[in-house]
Amino acid sequence: MYRSFLRSIVLPALALLLASSAVALRAQTPSLGIFEGHQDVGVVIQPGSAQFDSKRGAYTLSGSGENMWFGIDDFHFAWKKVTGDVALTADIAFLGAGGNPHRKAVLMMRQTLEGPSAAVDVAVHGSGLTSLQFRETAGANTHEVESNVSAPATARIERRGDFIYAFVSGKDGKLQPAGAATRLPLTGSFYVGIGVCAHDKDAVEKAVFTHVKLEPLPPDPGKTVLVSALETVSIASTDRHVEYVAAAHFEAPNWTHDGAALIFNQDGTIRRLALGGAEPTVIHTAPQVRCNNDHGLSPDGQWLAISDQSGAEGKSQVYVVPLAGGTPRLVTAKAPSYWHGWSPDGKTLAFTGQRDDNFDIYAIGVGGGEETRLTTASGLDDGPEYSPDGAYIYFNSERTGHMQIWRMKADGSEQEQVISDETNDWFPHISPDGQWMVYLVYEKGVTGHPPEKDVELRLMSLKDKQVHLLAKLFGGQGTINVPSWSPDSKRLAFVSYELLPEGSLTAK
Repeated sequence: MYRSFLRSIVLPALALLLASSAVALRAQTPSLGIFEGHQDVGVVIQPGSAQFDSKRGAYTLSGSGENMWFGIDDFHFAWKKVTGDVALTADIAFLGAGGNPHRKAVLMMRQTLEGPSAAVDVAVHGSGLTSLQFRETAGANTHEVESNVSAPATARIERRGDFIYAFVSGKDGKLQPAGAATRLPLTGSFYVGIGVCAHDKDAVEKAVFTHVKLEPLPPDPGKTVLVSALETVSIASTDRHVEYVAAAHFEAPNWTHDGAALIFNQDGTIRRLALGGAEPTVIHTAPQVRCNNDHGLSPDGQWLAISDQSGAEGKSQVYVVPLAGGTPRLVTAKAPSYWHGWSPDGKTLAFTGQRDDNFDIYAIGVGGGEETRLTTASGLDDGPEYSPDGAYIYFNSERTGHMQIWRMKADGSEQEQVISDETNDWFPHISPDGQWMVYLVYEKGVTGHPPEKDVELRLMSLKDKQVHLLAKLFGGQGTINVPSWSPDSKRLAFVSYELLPEGSLTAK
């Protein structure tokens, strides 16, 4: 009888009570504005929260979590599930002083709501550091490209196809490309939103997101703007830092011997960027004003070798000019000639020259005179660079059928293949301490060294011949054509590129 009473009277009443409570709970749940839900992601001890103030249009998120790094993210996330190309923009401000300097407020896109998910975000740290962080596959290590703008008031993340782009506000308050981008395919529907991580599992941090805008992006109109980013990368951590970014085409950085500046070419001129400086300055090389991307410093750091095509035939020739600027002195009488290496004793230049319809490697005294041919194989030999001890010249050659890395004695003898793989490998650069070689990698089937391709920077230990991935980027021609190691052999400079829709630089 008791069971019958429970089934007929008590259980229906209890069900009605629970249903009424659920309706009331939903009615009392505060709106999340443009977002559908919020939750802790990963391993979080202290629960987070999210509130939306419709009058101010402000989202206040509190979040704990040990970190958003390595193979997992631990943070609080307010999200919306979307598909296609989208952009998320917001003004970001932390609440409360102190806290871990690595606490993060992020604009994020991620494949799933699981901690190890493939994900990408624009993260503003408590210290002001702002970076594009990305995990390419579930559980993989996170990498980052640091912006040269600290604590921007406004940030934006855009997905266009498989590419993700970061934007930050400058001193004028306007959004501009951060120079940070990555290829990260997000399949089907994915999550986009805002998040907070305390970078301390026992703490809770708060941030306010205002002027939040989530919008679908229209199809690209076809016209694009090239954005170039001059970056440095640590070979120990593989973390990247944008030193300079502009809607312009520049190429091929060299590092000055004091480690204080980078030299690169743009619009036929050679320019110098002081690290931490605002804008580059032009190094005067007139009448040579059609400089290309083959240039580099002498061992004493006082002279600059340039390759310029201002001559009567419009073909590249090699000159030397004081690093401070001046009138260049012609070294190679024959053309075309493209500089690539300077011997450690400062007496000889190595260059690529086209003679009789074949590109080979030559050497010539810095004072000019007769050139010495060092390679005779059919096909293209290019990119010659001396080892720090002067014993070898490293170069790339297609004599095997596709481009690979080779080396030879400085007099051209004992030519041997250094790397044998299926990719097309270009421009070997040896670190000043002689321990490492970096080179540029194109996919199998790519002919020549074209621009605007997905490429890799790979690092080989010259001690054990082990090869490591240093960076993936959109680049190619102009990325690392010439020596670009820091004097302490700890970092490398290179150029990456973005192709953005014409209106994207002014529509924000």
